[in-house]
Amino acid sequence: MKVLTLLLFAACLRAQLPDPAALLEEVKANQHKLDAIRENYTFHMIRRTDDLDKNGAVVKTTSFEREVFFVNGRRIARLVERDGKELTSSEDKAEQARVRKVVETALKGPRPTRTSPGLAEIAGILAVAKISNPRRVLLRGRESLAYDFTGDPKAHSSDLEQSAAKKMSGTLWFDEADRQVARLEVSFDADFHIAGGLLANIDKGTTMEMEQSPVGDGLWMQTLSAQHMDARFVTKEIREDVQVESFNFQKLNVEAVQRVSPPAR
Repeated sequence: MKVLTLLLFAACLRAQLPDPAALLEEVKANQHKLDAIRENYTFHMIRRTDDLDKNGAVVKTTSFEREVFFVNGRRIARLVERDGKELTSSEDKAEQARVRKVVETALKGPRPTRTSPGLAEIAGILAVAKISNPRRVLLRGRESLAYDFTGDPKAHSSDLEQSAAKKMSGTLWFDEADRQVARLEVSFDADFHIAGGLLANIDKGTTMEMEQSPVGDGLWMQTLSAQHMDARFVTKEIREDVQVESFNFQKLNVEAVQRVSPPAR
């Protein structure tokens, strides 16, 4: 009797799980409210790229560390290190001048109205995907809603990204309390050809993943992304692993930016 009760209770919980597309609309609404808070933060971001040979061995590694902040809804990144080495005095001076011009342009221009990075892509995936196995899980100690998805080859695609999404499968996690995307895993289950393969071809086995975490004031930011790319663009073969890590989130001196000065190193 107790087992039956537990099974019925579990079935009720599954039935109460919201539709992922509806959840994403809540995420978008939350994100718009948090855009102003996001501009109070700065962080560091390291992008590491491993170029691979045909056997998957690393033949070259490059890395760039940037300090990132937001002005008038636009993300601005200032290079601080290249391949683990700080910029020279002349390089840093030139970078400061470049960033100052970018800040001036951002302050003068209109505030962008586009969806926050990543959300539009996820919406495109869900538009052409079959959802399965909705469930509640613990992700990094937080109650989360997880959904598996597989691209539906019969779905109508309205653009190139949705056509690519029909070749994908993966899992999407939402933080249940904060209504934020917490993690995304995607892989290509088949080759994707652009213009019949004449312009580009993304090979089966290409993978992407992304994580977001709470950083303060109810704000969630992307903290990790990783991509394994095996593709050809026109005649150029690309085999690489790319990892982007964001860290050291701190409150920004907003007044300094309004004086058209990037954050101090």
